[in-house]
Amino acid sequence: MTVQHASPAPDTAKRPHSGGPPPRSDRLRLRGWSRADVAELAGALLGSFALTWLVYEELTTLSGGLGFVVCWFFAFLVTYWAMARNRLGAGAAGDRLAAATVASVGLLLVVGLVAMLVYVVAKGYHALRPQFFTKDQYGVSPLAKPTAGGGLAAIVGSVEQVGLATVISLPLGIATAVFLTEVRGRIGRPVRLLTDAMSGIPSVLAGLFIFALLILSHVLPQSGFAVSLALTISMLPTITRTSEVVLRVVPGDLREASYALGGSEWRTVRRILLPTARNGLITAAILGVARVVGEAAPGIIDAGSSPKVNWNPFKGPQENLPLMIYEDIKSSVPADNIRAWTAALVLVFLVLVLFVAARAIARRRPGGTRRPVFRFLDRKGPS
Repeated sequence: MTVQHASPAPDTAKRPHSGGPPPRSDRLRLRGWSRADVAELAGALLGSFALTWLVYEELTTLSGGLGFVVCWFFAFLVTYWAMARNRLGAGAAGDRLAAATVASVGLLLVVGLVAMLVYVVAKGYHALRPQFFTKDQYGVSPLAKPTAGGGLAAIVGSVEQVGLATVISLPLGIATAVFLTEVRGRIGRPVRLLTDAMSGIPSVLAGLFIFALLILSHVLPQSGFAVSLALTISMLPTITRTSEVVLRVVPGDLREASYALGGSEWRTVRRILLPTARNGLITAAILGVARVVGEAAPGIIDAGSSPKVNWNPFKGPQENLPLMIYEDIKSSVPADNIRAWTAALVLVFLVLVLFVAARAIARRRPGGTRRPVFRFLDRKGPS
């Protein structure tokens, strides 16, 4: 009796067995662009442009640049989807359509941001001189040149007001985040709900709240400190929610090891949790500062106005950059309008620096973890 072994199919014999699913020739490539992909994208752009031009400009009475761009965008999406479906199939066409939509929206945001920055720079560089950072507007004549005086009073006010708001809100925000992630308890859900609700409060309401509660009752005068309290209300939710997200990323093994070695909850938070999440907490602080540094409403309501530098935020009116922009841009003097754009340029640059610093810190690996852990392990017994 002889046993005949069936020979494998030609395609099966040539395919090595890897233990997984057989390879598919129509599998989507998530990265990389081939020449066919580039040609397909260019053809969709040109074809949709020609079709939109024919319909929008020649066959109808429509006109206007914005309408043309919107029609071109939708025509491009339809054309790109049809070409991708014809070449790759329905599934790949849907993926290409989603990618094209997301990329177009991102490109639109980038173009808008760049256009805004270019416009502010073009309008604000005229009065940007070194004396803008060293002089104030006290005694400057309305007929003086735009380069006369400067924004020292507004810069000092912004730094002091935002600095006081950070000193107040940063410990409160981090403590609240620690409570929500570590302690929890019955009031954890109401605290999180209140934090979410505060994040949607406009800054003008925060300024009105401080004005009605403290200034009208003569507890505080119109001052930089009153503005700081209003900024704290707007700043606290940002710091709290960002810090909560950062603290939740800390590995639970570190907490368990600390509790297993007899560490108390407070000591675990102080020596393990906070040092591990240090970079993220710094990022939360920077994002909170960037959130309120451009708010004009609290300054208009609670700070008053002073063209002279006021170094004491607890006494008398104190100007800041958003308030200076608001007052100078509505002035009928052309020199004041130019100074307003210069102050806006300085403010935009400040916010840009803060966000770049936040991104740079967020990309760093969390440092300072090893030393606190091992110092904690060297101490024997619970504290």
